[in-house]
Amino acid sequence: MDHLNAKEDYSPYRVFSAARWAEFRADTPMTLSEDEVQRLRSLGDPVDLEEVRRIYLSLSRLLSAHVEASQLLFRQRKAFLAVDDAIKTPFIIGIAGSVAVGKSTTARVLKELLRRWPSSPKVDLITTDGFLLPNAVLRREGLMDRKGFPESYDVGAILRFLSDIKSGRSNVMAPLYSHLTYDVLEGEYVVIDRPDILIFEGINVLQTRDLPKDGTAVPFVSDFFDFSIYIDAGEELVHQWYVERFMRLRQTAFTDPQSFFHRYSQLPVDAARAIAEGLWNNINRKNLVENILPTRPRADLILRKGDNHLVEEVALRKL
Repeated sequence: MDHLNAKEDYSPYRVFSAARWAEFRADTPMTLSEDEVQRLRSLGDPVDLEEVRRIYLSLSRLLSAHVEASQLLFRQRKAFLAVDDAIKTPFIIGIAGSVAVGKSTTARVLKELLRRWPSSPKVDLITTDGFLLPNAVLRREGLMDRKGFPESYDVGAILRFLSDIKSGRSNVMAPLYSHLTYDVLEGEYVVIDRPDILIFEGINVLQTRDLPKDGTAVPFVSDFFDFSIYIDAGEELVHQWYVERFMRLRQTAFTDPQSFFHRYSQLPVDAARAIAEGLWNNINRKNLVENILPTRPRADLILRKGDNHLVEEVALRKL
């Protein structure tokens, strides 16, 4: 697997073809229908029921094993500390990767598969979009062209949210975001109340930062994850998918007069495509190369997509 960039003997991952990975499904049942998968997938994402069988049922089985092991360890630690703490500690799954690579589809499909386990766990999904700084703040700070970069997020709010979730607190609020207005919805929140599993999805959730030389504790977002997934693809493929998605949105969501990008729906095709190319080269590619891609080796599992937008290889971190 070229992106691991290490000899097999020294790689921290075991790499499987999609066909080999599909065999690990074992007797995991299919609990989704084709219609449900179509509703869960993002615009332009070709994920279908066969892709769920090939990739996501095996992943669901693996995650089930991790959740069970985590719950066992939690009970053992309670016994070790001799405490009678009934607070439930949610299992948190982080999903990272570039724009247009299919993170949202993966997160939604996994949420539905996990909540349909025989134990019927409560599964919630939160994206980092709501934790972006409001556009007014980004404009004031000169960061609108850096939206999606690490500095455009309220990292403190993310850390407080995840800390509260991991502490088992009830009714934790996460801010909401509108992709129509391209801004945080002021005063609007979703309430997360002690889920069994939380999926936390965003481009920079595996991001690290500089450590102070005095040893002061500086938490990373990923410190709160029990398992992390990186959705991967070659840069040229992501570039292609981004532009294709932009051009589709130009004919759909952008036509809404309230859309932040409505002006692009009025442009000729060539002019709109040039805008998409500029947004990719000047913002999204820079973010991918500078911030997102370097976090890939921190993931527990990497789903590598091919030119058909379907997973070709899976890399699983060794225990």
